[in-house]
Amino acid sequence: MKWLFIFILLTSFAANAQYKSYRLANNGDTINCIDKNDLKQGRWSVKKEGLRGEPGYQEEGIYRDGKKEGVWRVYTTMGDLFAVERYRWGNKDGKSQYYSIMGIVREESWKAVNPANPYDTIDVIDPVDPSKVRRQVVKMEGNSVKHGTWKYFGESGLITKSENYFLDKLEEPSKMLASDGSTYSTDSTKAAKARTKVVPKEVLDFEKKIGKKKVKVIDGTTY
Repeated sequence: MKWLFIFILLTSFAANAQYKSYRLANNGDTINCIDKNDLKQGRWSVKKEGLRGEPGYQEEGIYRDGKKEGVWRVYTTMGDLFAVERYRWGNKDGKSQYYSIMGIVREESWKAVNPANPYDTIDVIDPVDPSKVRRQVVKMEGNSVKHGTWKYFGESGLITKSENYFLDKLEEPSKMLASDGSTYSTDSTKAAKARTKVVPKEVLDFEKKIGKKKVKVIDGTTY
């Protein structure tokens, strides 16, 4: 047993020798690691005290080469879940949810920008046929851009408001993005469809039967 303990101790020391500093959690896990290049690595748990009226909080997640990566959870000083955020390249990416003691209050949707390559390929809608999309390369500004549906919830947990964003631009509910980057109204498409009169089969059969025969219609006029 003594030799087993020494082996575990030496193994742990060798594994952590690559770090300039680290901390051991209550369960023995190595957290809050800083490598020899002064970059944060692995699982981190950080507690921040309140300052100038701002409440304190504690956040937990993964660092990769000094940048947040994957799912991060934020808790209040009372231990209640406040937020679940997702990161890529150190920037918000995907859905982030925010909570109160009553439940979820907001869900955000983000698209991270790769600092090494700010260009990305996105789907854009064909203005003639909305069911068709094509790929287009665009340059994105900033670290993260609002992209997708943002939802706001009431105390009952039901959605009270929603907004759609496309690369940081708020879209009107009746607007769709065209392949050239402009927007067009879906209302005009609906109106065009409404103007397309649907003729019952019986009427079509009757018109086919009478052909070009002239049918006298009583319209109330006198000659």
